[in-house]
Amino acid sequence: MADFYRKHEAAVLSVTINKYVYLASHPNFTPDKILLKYRKTEEVSNPHDLENAIAGSVLSQHKINGLEIQVLADVPASTGMGSSSAFAVGLHHLMLTYKNKKTTSEELAKLACRTEIEKLKSPIGKQDQYAAAYGGMNLIKFLKSGKVVLEPIKIKLKTLKELESNLLLFYTGATRPANTVLAKQRENIKKSSEATAALTRMVEITHHMKTELELGNLETFGKLLHNSWMLKQTLADTISNPELNAHYETALKNGATGGKLLGAGGGGFFLFYSEKENHARLRRAMHILREIPFKFSSAGSAIVFDDR
Repeated sequence: MADFYRKHEAAVLSVTINKYVYLASHPNFTPDKILLKYRKTEEVSNPHDLENAIAGSVLSQHKINGLEIQVLADVPASTGMGSSSAFAVGLHHLMLTYKNKKTTSEELAKLACRTEIEKLKSPIGKQDQYAAAYGGMNLIKFLKSGKVVLEPIKIKLKTLKELESNLLLFYTGATRPANTVLAKQRENIKKSSEATAALTRMVEITHHMKTELELGNLETFGKLLHNSWMLKQTLADTISNPELNAHYETALKNGATGGKLLGAGGGGFFLFYSEKENHARLRRAMHILREIPFKFSSAGSAIVFDDR
């Protein structure tokens, strides 16, 4: 959040996985209207009239009309997986390609940040936009100047594969608007020195995680993940709740070294680190939650087909 990184350099550890937002476009049958199909269908003459705020803002910025745009996603919105920012990045990419303009990952990330943070006033950070634009495993640093710096994690392939196999993802079944959770965190950061101290410690842990991953110390990584999650819960009472805490305690008692709710918190997906020999026990204990298999992905935003 800008309220923190304008005063203290911030950082997150990010990795992209093989869960995607897919966008496709072609000329609309009605040439003076935008037809947008996602979980609902909207057809408007002016992009500003779209209920989908991100789409309305992006299409207005590019002065686009007369298109049909379809959106598909591998995971639901409001689950902490960065799907909104991936959509913003992807739609900017799609529109620039439609206009035959070349772009870069940096430009896409900046455009998506501008859309969500500046134009739509979402109280979010910049990590999801940069992760979606660039892809891969990175330490993402947020400087006081507002500049964002990506440092790829120099991890051995063997360690990367072991890390991938030791991470388990479970869907809690609960969704939540990230803006609601983040607004409370933002308020606490402004008012509370304890919240600032917790965030400062979380940044230190993030740098420590990078070091341990590059050294191949995955068990230590798992413990640091736990420490970071404990600190994050102190930022706002909307980040977790008794039911989510019970799930987390169950995981720890059955082989997980550490974990966290992805994204802002409040619901969505639990990510756990667990050594392979504990997976069967952990899966049995977490059977009431849906496990989502995944693989790491090094790809950022990409145009996969253009028949023009």
